[in-house]
Amino acid sequence: MTSVGSVVSYPIPAYSNVPIQAQFYKPSQFFISTIVLGATTLVTTTENHNYDIGQLVRLLIPSSCGCIQLNAVSAYVLSIPAEDQVELNIYSLGGTAFNSTSATTQPQILAIGDINYGQINANGLLDQGTYIPGSFINISPL
Repeated sequence: MTSVGSVVSYPIPAYSNVPIQAQFYKPSQFFISTIVLGATTLVTTTENHNYDIGQLVRLLIPSSCGCIQLNAVSAYVLSIPAEDQVELNIYSLGGTAFNSTSATTQPQILAIGDINYGQINANGLLDQGTYIPGSFINISPL
């Protein structure tokens, strides 16, 4: 006979409860090499990024890089002119220029969400084409 309110708990196998690791999800965080200010803001990353048009991102700019008016600003990706560039909907004319730095804290751009648009499953299980651009995708090898 079991008592009321008792909880039976079994061990959880390690492989079914793996810790979340950022490198196993995309879109990811990238370091910034250049920022071009203007009616829209063009950000160049140090490596090719994996963002989509419509992706919501945030800029983290340390004070040593100048351009601190863009620190902690969130924006949507308007276009992807090159594999290492994103155009953001930030009006930045007249701001302080960006300076690259060799400090330990580097400027970053990181994904913070999505706007959940795109094709959806209209035909139940018959349609396998569901995707939402900008959503986080598990690319873990585990």
